[in-house]
Amino acid sequence: MSTSIHLRRLLGGAACILALSACTTAPVVKVPEAVPTMAEVMGKAAAADSAGQKEAAIALWKQAAAAYPADKDPWTRIAQTKYEAGQYGEAIVNAQEILVRDPNDQLANSIIAISGLRLSTRALSDLSRQNNLSGSLRTESQDLAKLLRESLGEQVLVPPARDKAVPPPARNATANKKGGKQPAREPKADPFDALK
Repeated sequence: MSTSIHLRRLLGGAACILALSACTTAPVVKVPEAVPTMAEVMGKAAAADSAGQKEAAIALWKQAAAAYPADKDPWTRIAQTKYEAGQYGEAIVNAQEILVRDPNDQLANSIIAISGLRLSTRALSDLSRQNNLSGSLRTESQDLAKLLRESLGEQVLVPPARDKAVPPPARNATANKKGGKQPAREPKADPFDALK
């Protein structure tokens, strides 16, 4: 008799468990969150940037870069912000992200060039102050400065301010036609104006 009572209780318990398991609700389906548009994220970042919240703006630009990996705009804003903050190493890294997306981006190349020069100048100044700028390092630095002067078309890297009232000399067009000596190339407008 006790065996049949235990058997009935066991079957009754199993029936209750089956009945309760049939009453479960449907599984919860997570609705994916709507991905904000690039304009929305960039607008929030611009507002944070305008409010002086640079780190919040950078976080939003990074969010936009992750959501829209082919777009260079978030990287441009990050690189500019890092450059303006004097964080030249990070500015270079972010400018290189721009070049991955647009190899001909002039602003990215300018940020890399100027940031690199500022880092180099700082390092050379530190070495000079420590009296360790000698030998091959000094020679290499002088060679790089010469190359930079030639690339910019300047005799000195930081030319003195010109008097704006004096117009630049006119080019001699007739000498060029007759096979005469080419006039010295006039330096173009400052290639780094975009960063000022």
